[in-house]
Amino acid sequence: MSRVFVITGPSGVGKGTLIRQLLDRVPGLELSVSATTRAPRPGEEHGVAYHFLSDEDFARRVDEGDFVEWAEYSGRRYGTLRSELRKRTDAGAPVLLEIEVQGARQVLDSLPEAVRIFIAPPSAEVLRTRLVGRGTDGDAEIERRLQVAEEELAAQGEFAHVVENDRLEDAIDELVAIVRTHLDG
Repeated sequence: MSRVFVITGPSGVGKGTLIRQLLDRVPGLELSVSATTRAPRPGEEHGVAYHFLSDEDFARRVDEGDFVEWAEYSGRRYGTLRSELRKRTDAGAPVLLEIEVQGARQVLDSLPEAVRIFIAPPSAEVLRTRLVGRGTDGDAEIERRLQVAEEELAAQGEFAHVVENDRLEDAIDELVAIVRTHLDG
């Protein structure tokens, strides 16, 4: 199987920004498109940003064993479809999964050879500022995300690699170095 990289961390830590830069800097690395039950945000396309599924379809696919991992986060479900991962690994591509901590723990069970990377904020206050600044969630949702983040931050020790996203360029350089080391090794 091709190399699988798992990137996780709390909501608002900058995973998406780091991943976009990583994909630009590491040729051949592919991002697995996750499935979710949340509604698309403006500009998000089905099959590109996420596979947007109904609650019923997601539950059916969980029951049928279609997911490598799945988790519930802020009242919505997210997961990695086996077919999505298999399509990319069968083609020989190294694959990147952007998933929640809960899902990253499941991946450890099903794909112990996966390289697991935790993205951490420099502080809880910086994380709050980022969540507010992106303007995608109301106050109640931001508070829920911060409560979940507190639990997720406690899990960093479970990961082989922790990248602190304080200065974006430094975090990108560190992330690229981790991925290249595992691809070249």
